[in-house]
Amino acid sequence: MTEKEIIDYVKNHPSGKVKVALTDLDGVLRGKYISTEKFLSVINSSMGFCDVVFGWDSNDVAYDNGSFTGWHTGYPDTPARIDIKTFRKIPWENDVPFFLCELIGKPAYVCPRNLLQDVIGKAEKLGYSPYFSQEFEWFNFEETPQSVHDKKFSGLTHLSPGMFGYSILRTTLRNDFFTALFDQLKKFDIPIEGLHTETGPGVYEAAITYSCILEAADRAVLFKTAVKEISYKHGIMATFMAKWSENLPGCSGHVHQSLWDKKSKVNLFYSEKDKNNMSEMLKSYMAGQLYCLPYILPMLAPTINSYKRLVEGAWAPTTQTWAVDNRTVALRALPLGSKSSRVETRVVGSDSNPYLAMAACLASGLYGIKNKLKLQPPTTGSGYRDTAYGVLPANLWAATQAMKNSDVAKELFGEKFVEHFAQTREWEWKQFSKVVTDWELKRYFEII
Repeated sequence: MTEKEIIDYVKNHPSGKVKVALTDLDGVLRGKYISTEKFLSVINSSMGFCDVVFGWDSNDVAYDNGSFTGWHTGYPDTPARIDIKTFRKIPWENDVPFFLCELIGKPAYVCPRNLLQDVIGKAEKLGYSPYFSQEFEWFNFEETPQSVHDKKFSGLTHLSPGMFGYSILRTTLRNDFFTALFDQLKKFDIPIEGLHTETGPGVYEAAITYSCILEAADRAVLFKTAVKEISYKHGIMATFMAKWSENLPGCSGHVHQSLWDKKSKVNLFYSEKDKNNMSEMLKSYMAGQLYCLPYILPMLAPTINSYKRLVEGAWAPTTQTWAVDNRTVALRALPLGSKSSRVETRVVGSDSNPYLAMAACLASGLYGIKNKLKLQPPTTGSGYRDTAYGVLPANLWAATQAMKNSDVAKELFGEKFVEHFAQTREWEWKQFSKVVTDWELKRYFEII
């Protein structure tokens, strides 16, 4: 649709309202409805968003360690721009018009979508067109937000029982929900290449169709919220926690990526001359990502829970490794031909903020190309056993300190962003550290 057609659609929609949103640092979509009149008055200028959305955590608790905003600033409005190119119709809300926003001006450095666009700009200046996609695994429960709270997040009813990955039978169970996901996501301009059950009770996996990187990130951000909203309509709750249960597999958010030429005609990661069909650019890109992994890890694994997934034998990597089509390493090279050659970053969890995860992947890959880094030898066999090139930080605190003190991270993303993001992750660790958990009670209450 042209810009005029979009504006005409908004004007003529019977609801008289528009839904707008942006993501905070945790990847949570924060938004509101505005009237059609308000939308028309700001579409060519800006509107205000309270900057507290970048000054509190995922549970709306204000940071006490932030410098960007806080009680010391009074939490003012910050200017945000509606990106008309992100127009969508919400199929489960009578096709109400929807748009994504982004911050503008001096505060823009805290906006994840802006950060990604800065990195994209660097790639485009070098003549590269990045194409990305993200795939997600998540658990589904026959629950509502109220029932989950009433049960204190324990004894929840899974959508289906048992471990049954790639099941034809389980997709027939609650097929109304399964079909609604496929159909309504497509109508919401989030095309899905594949949707299937994964191993675990009530687990689904979806692969989003690849596209230019900004659209890929928009799709991924909207996918997570859309799945949750569609789930609500069917009396189901979806969770994208990286590790829902210690006894069940974790949930990944693998990012697939490739660089193409300026006209998006030639896949720069493919080479007929190499025995593995891997171009020198792909090798340097992967070398950069492996080198930077310890310094960008909080952008790929941003929560306390993320690191419960990054453990040996849990289908997630723990080492700085790569190999061709090996699911135990950090980077899985897939040199499958001139149209589909790509690299899959397997560190990323489903709890990630797609804007930050994709920015981290692209920026670190470009770092490798810029510095002509040489790729280490591939791992043979299990990546868990190959510790020669480094092991990933084991928890959010360690990962955050590595990023906070890294000149590489500051070079890639800017000192202000690294400072603010590190402050938010330190806050998250401190909130966790003071809680007395069920594990501690069971382990120490009587015995110690």
